[in-house]
Amino acid sequence: MQEESKQTDESKIKKAVEERYAAIARGEIKSCCTTSKPASNKVYNIATEGQGYNQNQLAEIPEGANLGLGCGDPTAEADLQPGQTVLDLGSGAGVDCFLAARHVGQAGRVIGVDMTDAMLEKARENARRGGFTNVEFRKAEIEKLPVESGTVDRIISNCVINLAPDKRPVFAEAYRVLKAGGAITVSDIVSFGPVPESIRADLNLWAGCAAGAMDKEDYLGVIRQAGFSRISVIKEMAYDYQRGPDYGFSSVTVRAVK
Repeated sequence: MQEESKQTDESKIKKAVEERYAAIARGEIKSCCTTSKPASNKVYNIATEGQGYNQNQLAEIPEGANLGLGCGDPTAEADLQPGQTVLDLGSGAGVDCFLAARHVGQAGRVIGVDMTDAMLEKARENARRGGFTNVEFRKAEIEKLPVESGTVDRIISNCVINLAPDKRPVFAEAYRVLKAGGAITVSDIVSFGPVPESIRADLNLWAGCAAGAMDKEDYLGVIRQAGFSRISVIKEMAYDYQRGPDYGFSSVTVRAVK
């Protein structure tokens, strides 16, 4: 009975996430997140700060590919090289795929995986308009990647893994599809302190990148348990989003090697 209840809860979470991001893709919602307190010089607005892209980068990709949903720029830290195969977990409208494609060139390729039809449609149209023939998008959940084992050089992901109800199969799948010596670089939301159950149980806050955020040390532990080594936190910053007196949320950019 407990297992059935868990599956039902996970199904509800995924439905809420998919509905929110489909609405964003259609232009009905401008962002996945809203803020609760003003940002200071140490605390940042999750909806507007910390995405990491500069204007030169954005000028190289189709207009509409960047929907403001990231919490970092994992491509900048992923050591992307010409000829590599890159996989983006939760590719959305394609912004990080297109940035990665500039690095790997025509000799390489980029695969974006997303579960939301509206996002996939938008990403494929962006690829057509931008002439990105070395980028493809596949429909799937990131817990079950439609990618052969040991075929990927680099994995990137931007503010998506926190949306998965169970992060363990996500990193297990990432480990499976990477080549030996390959690396994963993810920007994601993690928590610190005792986050109230009222937040953890809120489906809107699951879709808003807060409810599903793991404690940072637990998050790094899951990556380690999947088999990765040389795990390092490259960047970290706290947000004002849903912050309480003794808990809160941060974005981290983490790199790990198979």
